[in-house]
Amino acid sequence: MAIITLSTDIGTNDFVIGAFKGQLLTLQPNAQIVDITHQLSSTNFAEAAYICVNAFKYYPEETVHIVLVNLFEFNPSQLLLAKYGKQYILCPDNGILTMICKQKPDNVFRLPIKKEAKINTIQCLENIALAAHKLATGRSSLQVGQATDNFVERYPMRPTFSSDWIEGQIIFIDRFENVVVNISEIEFEECRKGRNYNINFGRGNSIITEIQENYSSSNNEDYIATFNSAGMLELAIKNGNLAGLFGLKGYKTENSSFANSQAFSEAKNSGKRDWVYQTIRIFFE
Repeated sequence: MAIITLSTDIGTNDFVIGAFKGQLLTLQPNAQIVDITHQLSSTNFAEAAYICVNAFKYYPEETVHIVLVNLFEFNPSQLLLAKYGKQYILCPDNGILTMICKQKPDNVFRLPIKKEAKINTIQCLENIALAAHKLATGRSSLQVGQATDNFVERYPMRPTFSSDWIEGQIIFIDRFENVVVNISEIEFEECRKGRNYNINFGRGNSIITEIQENYSSSNNEDYIATFNSAGMLELAIKNGNLAGLFGLKGYKTENSSFANSQAFSEAKNSGKRDWVYQTIRIFFE
């Protein structure tokens, strides 16, 4: 049975996702369609990639992952298909593919969108549904699309390292307003080298000096740091909303419309970095 996952920014308040599932099931009646989320950010590709990467790795080989974010950021003349490990990703040509893969995949295929009629969301989804059907029935990537190396590339920011500190960006804030930072446990330990550390966040002297195994082992500390199930640094406050209380904001994709605007340039030049993304710094001693 074919497995097709959906990760989109479309939401579920109108007919579009229902119509898309109808398109998929008409072509592949026995497909198992899995909703990962329909609440991806349309502009925060770092957040979208974080969600997709950490969900996709639990699916079996040959799963087809459909990722739809900011479908009409650019004129959609083509969609993309790529092999992701032993799975497939179908997505718009807007940089989300390389944000998820963290590199340029070796084999990428373009799915041209016919311009015989006005291009709208349902028409684009129809092209994706057909491609997913072909993959699910054993067609090769070459039978689905045309090989290409000409597509939009964006890449996630990496933490900044020094001998005595690491600075990372917030990539995700969950519904409890806990904060996930793009510093992995491996990176942390490599830079730490057994030393003590202070995790600095928010305004004033907001410091965490110990990373817990999980929330229940926090020994009643107000602030909590742990490495979550994705292996990334996560910060929280007991019985509170850390992001809201400390004004923490998620990293915004640099190539977003805001990042290309005059307001972005003025904010950057004035040193107002929190307009772009919020950083967390860890000092070692």
